Amino acid sequence: MKMSRLVAFSSSLLLGAALALTGAGVANADSSAAAVDYVALGDSYSSGVGAGSYDGSSCKRSSRAYPALWAAANSPSSFDFAACSGARTGDVTGSQLGRLNASTDLVSISIGGNDAGFADVMTTCVLQSEATCLSRIATARAYVDSTLPGRLDSVYTAIRSKAPSARVVVLGYPRFYQLGGGCIAGLSEKERSAINGASDHLNTATAKRAADHGYTFGDVRATFAGHEICSGNAWLHSVNWLNIGESYHPTAAGQSGGYLPVLNSAL
Repeated sequence: MKMSRLVAFSSSLLLGAALALTGAGVANADSSAAAVDYVALGDSYSSGVGAGSYDGSSCKRSSRAYPALWAAANSPSSFDFAACSGARTGDVTGSQLGRLNASTDLVSISIGGNDAGFADVMTTCVLQSEATCLSRIATARAYVDSTLPGRLDSVYTAIRSKAPSARVVVLGYPRFYQLGGGCIAGLSEKERSAINGASDHLNTATAKRAADHGYTFGDVRATFAGHEICSGNAWLHSVNWLNIGESYHPTAAGQSGGYLPVLNSAL
């Protein structure tokens, strides 16, 4: 039965953590972990944009993204990497859910940031006035309140329909800026604070919808704390004029140190 497989899988993770803490080692992942069929869905934060080492597809899936890192460490029986750069909720339901089936045990997903228009928010804030930036952020927050919950419901309901026995982990988004940090140019502190607040607003809405569907929400804000832009040790790219698509995305360190531990904790 699938439930017994998940119980065995969870037990193996706990055992592995205990062995690591006591100094004992294991050469290979436990055989129960190998029974897990894992599908990674979502947007660029799950595909690994910003981490490099891409697969060559337009989706920019990175071998340094947290789903690929988890699969490499745990050797599941199958791993289907469906997350894609630029994905919105409609892209997940329209083109990614075909990877799921009744045998799927584990699903991870980050989604909603593109629906809320965060790329346009950042473009507006970088290129236009503070007042225009704050107005665009207010528009994004209004969308999160009025429209995004229904779109997340559609995605989460469809996941359960396609993979009725799967453990589903919904990953959130980090705050972008360390306030009072070392940045001496760029956005104003008021803009940075408003952007962080909008990220919090998105996370709150996403966590609520995930919980209502019985899914686990993985909050990455704590793991990224101290590694935001302006921190001096950022795990997020600031604006990158040479590779604009990587701007405001996690680095490889952000994937391994910010996202992967949260997925591990959720399991």
